[in-house]
Amino acid sequence: MGHGIAQVAAMAGFETFLTDSRKEALEDALRRIEANLEGGVQRGKVTPELKTATLSRIVLREALAEAVDSADLVIEAIVEDLEAKRRLFGELDRMAPAAALLATNTSSLSVGEIASATRRAERVLGMHFFNPVHIMKLVEIVRHDRTDPAAVDLVRDVAIRMGKEPIVVRDTPGFASSRLGVVLGLEAMRMLEQGVASAEDIDKAMELGYGHPMGPLKVSDLVGLDVRLAIAEYLFAKLGEPHYRPPEILRAKVRAGELGKKTGKGFYQWPKEKTS
Repeated sequence: MGHGIAQVAAMAGFETFLTDSRKEALEDALRRIEANLEGGVQRGKVTPELKTATLSRIVLREALAEAVDSADLVIEAIVEDLEAKRRLFGELDRMAPAAALLATNTSSLSVGEIASATRRAERVLGMHFFNPVHIMKLVEIVRHDRTDPAAVDLVRDVAIRMGKEPIVVRDTPGFASSRLGVVLGLEAMRMLEQGVASAEDIDKAMELGYGHPMGPLKVSDLVGLDVRLAIAEYLFAKLGEPHYRPPEILRAKVRAGELGKKTGKGFYQWPKEKTS
């Protein structure tokens, strides 16, 4: 997600600093951005001039402090783990300018709990993008009880400048998109587990019958089955509703390392992604 967010930020004209704890991940991110832009050029969606300008605005920084020390807005897109995010936001609070906004790309975790790791809770909020970021239009802006309304207005303007359509939701487990999307995905998995239909036909039911651009099992593969399992477990623990209980087919695939597109196999077979 991080490289996609960096791409749309730079395409919108923002000077963008991209950082990761692993140098090889940074290099891979830049390759992915270049490939996305070149694909856009080939399809006539991106001009060669915009590609060049976008790449010129992206600066790689191995050190977190150097990436955020002059930032107006920091968008975090690390692993979907509450304590990891809280640790990072504590660091960001110390390293980023006092006026900077801190946004988390979490798809389900409590933004208020993440914000409580900082001394600027009023300037912390959720900015949930969707994958692939350079194509998907939605950004879910999540406000917790202490978020300054001016911060919401600012990130809404940023999202619109990025070419996105923002919605604003209250900080509740799963927000709007994950609560709905996870229920549909888990029920599709239960149907597959029960032999109701094949993965392809279950997805076709939603694509052709309800106009969804992509079926719930294919979406789950793109999100990552490990990520989907973590979200389902979190929502089940927080909300206690049986429709959030992860089915065994999902747990088994994660145990087997079949995590979806990123590993080449999930509910579908996927071509392995090139990293060089």
